Amino acid sequence: MIKIIGLARRARKITSGTEITINGVRSGKVKLVILANDASLNTKKLVNDKCKTYGVTVVEEFSTIELSDAIGKENIKVIGIVDDGFSKSILNQKRKWIIWPKK
Repeated sequence: MIKIIGLARRARKITSGTEITINGVRSGKVKLVILANDASLNTKKLVNDKCKTYGVTVVEEFSTIELSDAIGKENIKVIGIVDDGFSKSILNQKRKWIIWPKK
């Protein structure tokens, strides 16, 4: 799933940062939000509330370090995916990970 985020960045199909991503959610451009699982409680509440209001799915599977490494920037807490294809790929990977438990 993290590789797909990197591909989306190279294709310029992401937003990064809390305010930019929330603006994208409001405008309907962001299809999926990836939130760092170690983000502050205020950031989590703000992002989750906005996404719930606008019907956008939030994924909290990765740390700040993992998200930052995926897109080549530092201290990234929030990423928005603006492409339907990339967002569906990420959600499909997440479902496979949940359905097939580790042995």
